[in-house]
Amino acid sequence: MKRFLCCLAAVLLIAVSLVPAEAQGAAATGRGLTELFFRGASAELWGMFSPELQAAFGTEDGFRQFQAQVVSAFGSGAELVHEEVSLLGEWWVYQGLLQFPGVEVYLAIQWAFDDREVIGGLYVTQVPKEAPSQFLDYETKTELYLPFTGEWYVYWGGRSIGQNYHAADAAQRFALDFLVLENGSSHAGAGTANEDYYAFGRPILAPAAGLVIAAVDGIGDNIPGSMNPEQPLGNHVVIDHQNGEYSFLAHLQRGSVAVQVGDWVEPGDLLGLCGNSGNSSEPHLHNHLQNTPDFPGGEGLPALFRSYLVDGVLVERGEPLRGQFVAPAEK
Repeated sequence: MKRFLCCLAAVLLIAVSLVPAEAQGAAATGRGLTELFFRGASAELWGMFSPELQAAFGTEDGFRQFQAQVVSAFGSGAELVHEEVSLLGEWWVYQGLLQFPGVEVYLAIQWAFDDREVIGGLYVTQVPKEAPSQFLDYETKTELYLPFTGEWYVYWGGRSIGQNYHAADAAQRFALDFLVLENGSSHAGAGTANEDYYAFGRPILAPAAGLVIAAVDGIGDNIPGSMNPEQPLGNHVVIDHQNGEYSFLAHLQRGSVAVQVGDWVEPGDLLGLCGNSGNSSEPHLHNHLQNTPDFPGGEGLPALFRSYLVDGVLVERGEPLRGQFVAPAEK
């Protein structure tokens, strides 16, 4: 399964790729397995489990008790609010995000199965719902531009938990995580070193004009797969845009921060290099806009960017969304 990219807020949601057209059959299988689970068809599902998954549950009765516990806690009448599918080796990985009447959290259920519908993995977890926000209709004041060159992938972005696990946290309600993909992967080789990752060391630029009010460096970059929750932003820069909007750019590479508190920056000025510091499990850029300079604290603001390409198509002003490939338009 993919690792979490950014855990500035304590939200648990396994991440997989959005449903491509060729995976519609796998999505239907995932929905069918979910229906069996909540219908109580434990014997039928047990017969589809791989020996390894059966061993993980111990006995069929152990699985039946687990299933009954989940169904009892959440009930029935679920609405599917989001689903995603990816192909990892021989396994299709399906995730559904479910909303149950009267329940204060979402339920995420994830299945891994092969083309013969042998089930090799099952994961169920509660997921907080989106934080309330008074800024859903807010219009960004700052003329924001994407804070990098070249094409990046929006790993988390959007306003729903299905699109963006940050949405459960008030300050990061509209936050974005960007990484670089090549041939569907964020890294070359085994991905055990930061240098294996295509985003690592790429320039991170000022998204707009403003005053640097925080510039933190010296925090070590994590080994991929580990995180530093004690210093969640890692090396980072905060820019005051002088209009009640503050940009946060986090997880920069140690020793790369190129600005100091008190510096005035213009759009495109170098802030530092993409790294893997703070509560980050692989090199990527975290970027969010909020209404105060404090972290934690404040409330997130929608960040509408100017003049960028989405999968090669020009967007004059918009919010990047999970699953998109985005790049600044040529000026």
